[in-house]
Parts: sequence; structure tokens; C-alpha cells
Amino acid sequence: MPLTAEDGSTVGTPWFGRLLLTGLRVVVVGGGDTARPRVAELLAAGADVTVVAPELVADLAKSAAAGEITWCPRRYEAGDLHDAWLVVACAGDGAADAQVAADAVRQRTFCVGSGTAPGSVVAVPRPPADPDRSRHSPPCSARGVALIGGGPGAPDLMTLRARRLLAAADVVVVDRLAPREVLDELDEDVEIVDAGKTPYGPAMPQDQINELLIERARRGRFVVRLKGGDPFVYGRGYEELLACTAAGVPVAVVPGVTSAIAGPSAAGVPVSHRGVAHEVVLVAAHSRPGDPQCLVDWEALGRMRGTIVLMMGVLHLEEVAATLVRCGRDPDTPAVVVQDATTAAQRVVRARLDTVAAAARSGGVRPPAVVVIGAVAGLSATGAAVPAADALTASTPGPDVRPANGSGHVER
Repeated sequence: MPLTAEDGSTVGTPWFGRLLLTGLRVVVVGGGDTARPRVAELLAAGADVTVVAPELVADLAKSAAAGEITWCPRRYEAGDLHDAWLVVACAGDGAADAQVAADAVRQRTFCVGSGTAPGSVVAVPRPPADPDRSRHSPPCSARGVALIGGGPGAPDLMTLRARRLLAAADVVVVDRLAPREVLDELDEDVEIVDAGKTPYGPAMPQDQINELLIERARRGRFVVRLKGGDPFVYGRGYEELLACTAAGVPVAVVPGVTSAIAGPSAAGVPVSHRGVAHEVVLVAAHSRPGDPQCLVDWEALGRMRGTIVLMMGVLHLEEVAATLVRCGRDPDTPAVVVQDATTAAQRVVRARLDTVAAAARSGGVRPPAVVVIGAVAGLSATGAAVPAADALTASTPGPDVRPANGSGHVER
């Protein structure tokens, strides 16, 4: 969990429970399956991660394409450790890893090895394989497919049932927004399939995902489909349930904590509040207003007084906000954007409805992010509603960075 300093600012999530790496440069040498969980842990800790490797596994390649990590597409060179606070040697080549460790020692940089390679200063601990995996299993025999909601981002916000089923899995088909850190706890013989969908980018087709779940389950393997949030809240989980059921594959659904509620909550914003908002509407905003495929009744949303929560709304936020104003929503309505909710990378942008798109753009907001529109977005720390203009300076714990155009307020 993120730590909080005496002044209330967020310090970050300790790596391996001890090291605070928020904002510090960490170099990972290696881009294979061993590096993947290391990188996920470091990103969760808020580190500035650079990966040095000729090639990357699919998961890391997507992180590089999304700007989450810096990738140097070549073999390791001694100068790569310049200004690094920590280096992780997991090239998979004993001699190369030993060279990385030796270079790290020479320049007094802490080095973590992928195992017990000669020259490693510290070995990465990996939870031992559980000889009695059945004690993690559900009361009934695990079989077929389990559609699991992984929660809003932080691994410790997964449900107990989700963790028990995950520990019993033979195959895990994982989404981009699922908490990747939990994958490192799996036994080495568990098959992990990356089915992540990059926003507005490459994605495994849904039909292919359905076929994969069915095919692995028919082999007699217990398949966990690990998603972010809740599988039935804009997660296409029901499509997978229908496909498995039609194929005669047993399927169980494990609800998860949806980011539609948890994201605002992590930023101190309640989506409902007595005397302020008695209705909450979740909106999938991946299609722009006016698109023939868009099923949203924007006129009705413009007339309502309650809370609107936009999911997948970063790309079309400007058009959505303008449409809501045109349909009757007050342009001074408070709005808040929460990116990477519940993780060490969480960022919050506060503005008004008519300025929130510019504020998000100026603040560098990227998916995944949740947008809350309504009076609740302007609540003060005391719980009382404040004027929308004052809401621009409302703050949750953390240093404040104001966008260059002054149209909103960013919290990190």
C-alpha cells in the first residue's frame, strides 16, 4: 500500500516491502518472462523504469508502446547504469548478469539478480511453490473457467475468492488492466497468456480469447480469466460466459471492485452523498457522441442532476463535455479525472466540466482513467459542497502541479 509522510503527501509503495523507489531511475537488463514480473512490481512502486534488451515479451512491448517504460532495444552496455539507483539483472545469461552486477558494484548501485547468478548482490525472492495447492482452492473442485475481477489496480484490493481461484489455476488469461503483480506468486508451471487490449491500439480479438478459454478448459485445465475491475462492468465478461456456456464449459464469475466506484473513492470523491447526489450513471465513453454505434442518451444525461462516471473517456473527453453542456449541464459543474487509481502512479486532475478536457490534456492524462462529473466532484475534505470555482483548488494528499493553462488542478 502507498505510504504517507507526516505532511500527508504520498511517498509511494515499498518495493519488496522495504525500498521506496517512487520517481527513481531503475534499470532492468533483460526483456523476457523473468523481467516481466520485476517490471510490473517496479511500476507499481512508482519507479522510472528503463529496460535494456534486444527484444521484449508482448507485455513489456505494450508497456513500452504506452510510454510506461523506456526501452533501449540493444544489448547491455556499461554506461546504461548511469544515474540508476537500482539495477535488476535478468538477461537470462549468467555471464551477462554477472557483468551487470559487477558494473553495479563498481559504481555503488544496488543490484538485484534474477536468481543466484555469480556476482549478484541480492537475489530476488520468489514465493516457493506450495506443495499443497489444494488448500488455496475453492470448496468445490476447480474446473472449467473462472471469470475473475481483479479490482481497480492495487493487488491487495482483489477479493479472497479471486486469490484462492488464481492460486489453483493451470492457465491464466490476463488483461492489461489486471493487477500483474499477482502473477509472480503463481507456480512456474502455470501457463500465462497475455490478452491485454492496448487503448486504441493492438488487441487480441474477443473471438480468439473465447476460443482460447474453451480450448484450454477442454484439455482438462482450470482456466482463470483475470480482468481488471469487475468482469461484468465494461469488461466483456458476459460475452465470455455465453461462449463458454454454449460450448458446454463450466464457468464461474467472481465479482471484482470496479474502478468506476473505487477510482473516485481513492481520490476522496464519493459518487453519491446524502443531500448532494441520489443517482449515479456509469457511461462507456469510448465512442464519440453522435457515432452511430454510441448507445448513450446524452440528452437525458444533460438533464440529470446526479453523478456521471465516464469509463474509457479520455480520447473523446472534449466532445463529451461539450455535448453535456449543450444538452443542459451547467458548464461550471465540478469534474475530476483519476488516472491509475489505487496504484502508486495515481494522479488526480480537478476542473470544471467546460475545462476538464483541457486540464486533462495539459496534465498529460492517459488511460486508464475515470472521469467523475457532478456536485460530488466538488466536495471539500469536510464533506460539504463548495462552489465549482473553489473546487479547482480542492486537494487530496500529495504535491500539487498546476497545468500550464491554469484550467485545472493536478494532484500526484
